[in-house]
Amino acid sequence: MTSIVIPAHNEGRVIGRLLDALLADSTSSGTDIVVVCNGCTDDTARVAGDRGDRVRVVEVPTPSKHTALRVGDEHARGFPRLYVDADVVLGAADVRALTGALAADPDLLAAAPGRDIPPTGCAWPVRAYYRVWQRLPAVREGLFGRGVIAVTEEGHKRIAALPPLMADDLAASLAFGPGERRVVEAARVVVRPPRTWSDLIRRKVRAATSSAEFERFQAAREAGAGAAPSARTGASDLRALLRADPELLPSVLVFAAAALAARRGARRAIRDQDFSTWLRDESSRQ
Repeated sequence: MTSIVIPAHNEGRVIGRLLDALLADSTSSGTDIVVVCNGCTDDTARVAGDRGDRVRVVEVPTPSKHTALRVGDEHARGFPRLYVDADVVLGAADVRALTGALAADPDLLAAAPGRDIPPTGCAWPVRAYYRVWQRLPAVREGLFGRGVIAVTEEGHKRIAALPPLMADDLAASLAFGPGERRVVEAARVVVRPPRTWSDLIRRKVRAATSSAEFERFQAAREAGAGAAPSARTGASDLRALLRADPELLPSVLVFAAAALAARRGARRAIRDQDFSTWLRDESSRQ
């Protein structure tokens, strides 16, 4: 049985669209869906519960994604297992494409869908930023930034051993080698971007902070073991994009400006080792 674990903290406005997409296909009636409402003060639990007995709702008082994922594991019934963020949209057919890919290749331990980022309603700098971001090799090939990861039972053991990190999807992606993970383009997830520049920067400050925490974890774990895998974007990546498409220059400049603003915004949190404050983008949940 395929299990889907959905951690949800105050996602009453958006979780319904995800659950409706997962439940739209009656051929997936055997799918086990667990929504873990963690520290919710809104109607997330009611919205999820209204979808019927195909959705099991578990409530925990702690507003923690890591706790929600672990509680979800305790209640989930089978493998392959998907972890899905409540604010994305994934359909039942996409779930089948992911689990089918895992079943077809015994070396494959983790998979994620191709991502669609609809630009409608976004300010032009936001559209320019994502025009570059989506072309970066690490972003195209990594499992992070999609809000969905599917794992086999063996793959689950790999990510279950990870400590609680803000960059949980990045850590999960880099826990697998290139031959062990795959982006399955036949499966699609809709990831709504922030609509405003300020919301984009909030999201990127969070990403910069969480990346710093993850790199510290890697440095401690890999001390003396050689270079650790990385998904960090370098100047060479941007130069390669410009060589391939010089018309991207204005968008690359916007991307660089966002990266610099995010680094400045993350300095205090990194200095104070504050890796728990979650800067949430609300504009993408409208």
